Amino acid sequence: MNLSEEQRESDIQADIIKTLNHLGCHVWRTNAGSFSKGNRHIAGLPAGYPDISGHRDSDGKAIYIEVKNKTGKLRKVQEQFALRIKDNDVLYGVARSVEDAIKIVRR
Repeated sequence: MNLSEEQRESDIQADIIKTLNHLGCHVWRTNAGSFSKGNRHIAGLPAGYPDISGHRDSDGKAIYIEVKNKTGKLRKVQEQFALRIKDNDVLYGVARSVEDAIKIVRR
């Protein structure tokens, strides 16, 4: 598969959300950064916040998943987020596929 045929991150995200919500999790797409709508400026979650967040129903453990396609790389702010939470009791990881995301939440 060449780069032009590579699956879009938004499609991977949608597949992960659908699958995890059927496997005993509640997860949502999260938007980071800020944007303008008309003359209003709206501040969202901080830059670097993962694409998907939520919790595992069985124990309430927080889930944070950064989604990348096959060739995608973490930006500096995404690496910093990972470092900030690495010692917390949460489920965090980078997923390039639904299978990766399932491994993250089944830890």
